[in-house]
Amino acid sequence: EEEKYLHTYDELLTELRTLVGGRAAEQVVFKVKTTGAANDIQRATALARNMIAQYGMSEELGLMAAASVQNQYLDGQAHMDCSQETSAKVDAAVQKLLNESFSDAVKLLTENRALLDEISEYLLVKETITGDELMAFVNAAGDSEETATDEDFAEEPKE
Repeated sequence: EEEKYLHTYDELLTELRTLVGGRAAEQVVFKVKTTGAANDIQRATALARNMIAQYGMSEELGLMAAASVQNQYLDGQAHMDCSQETSAKVDAAVQKLLNESFSDAVKLLTENRALLDEISEYLLVKETITGDELMAFVNAAGDSEETATDEDFAEEPKE
């Protein structure tokens, strides 16, 4: 697979839904929250913050970069270049984006619960699953019934 440097808004939303999917699965299946999703939540938060503060992908803030990366090749830390009021708006937009992604993930898993359980059973036996094996499950489920996919959540690009 070739290396890709540009990502669309929808691709980043899919990545967010994937990152919060572990916590969503905990809620759907076990009705609990554990520390198991901590790293994924940190990564999702960082991605959502980049989408809002660096990439200008926010309805609330529009086409504005509220943060910049000073030393991209050293530590990669972003520095907020805005007022405290705007910074608070960034935080609110990040939280909204994360909450929407989590809700989408819960909906996707709930609507495909039988498939989730089938793949979980497979993983209990095999411990790992390849992309091709996963797609075989998804395609088989799609042949037998209507399954929700990320395309069901696709949005118009943000302006």
